[in-house]
Amino acid sequence: MNRTGLFIALGLFAGIGLLFGIFPGLDLWLAGLFYDAQTKSFPLKSVASASFARDAAMWIAWAFAAPSIIALVIKLVWPDRPLLVRGRTVMFLLVSMTLAAGILTNLTFKSHWGRPRPIFVTEFGGQNHFVPWWDPRGDCPKNCSFFSGEGATAFWTYAPASLAPAPWRPAAYAAATVFGVVTSGLRMAFGGHFFTDVAIAGLVTFLVIWLLHGLIYRWASTRFSDAGIDAALTRFAWPGYRWRQKRRGRDVGPAPAP
Repeated sequence: MNRTGLFIALGLFAGIGLLFGIFPGLDLWLAGLFYDAQTKSFPLKSVASASFARDAAMWIAWAFAAPSIIALVIKLVWPDRPLLVRGRTVMFLLVSMTLAAGILTNLTFKSHWGRPRPIFVTEFGGQNHFVPWWDPRGDCPKNCSFFSGEGATAFWTYAPASLAPAPWRPAAYAAATVFGVVTSGLRMAFGGHFFTDVAIAGLVTFLVIWLLHGLIYRWASTRFSDAGIDAALTRFAWPGYRWRQKRRGRDVGPAPAP
């Protein structure tokens, strides 16, 4: 998570955005590579193994987040116990996942950016008009194409990759890249997203992760500590814990001093 990665991501963002903004037909051409004009469908969508691979990709991504989710739940239920996963790891992974694959995609863009998916545009047998990535005025009413939630989830694996031991980190980044590209390619092959939907999803996700990694780990003015996050969660969950214990006839007292 250094400046080189940031500059590469920003350069790709500018290059892809400009190229596909000036020549939006490139999105249609790339989507058309997966379309069968005779059957008027995206054939790979009906292949069971491909559908399983799509589902498995999401399971894999969430598997990386699962230990932090479990640790957070246990901490909120029993705040007198230490976190089972490092506090910064819990915060970094769960906040980045929530922002990249949740708030920015499903709650923000996909709900308000009316770009229809490839399977719904007239060029591929649908009834909606194609619009370039930068145009939110499409015919899609909800759960639209821009940008890809599954693409963002797949590329989110950059977050756990950034926490790998230094000697393994380049290989972890490479694996996350391949995983994101293959998963995004499946979404395109199913007619679920255009190239710009998945590419921008990956780039936005990387930028979110880069920023959070700096805030939590790298920058001295904002750097968090594992103990500080553990203590903050203890204070947050203590009132509910104390109330439950009182109902059992045991008063655990106020939250421990930080």
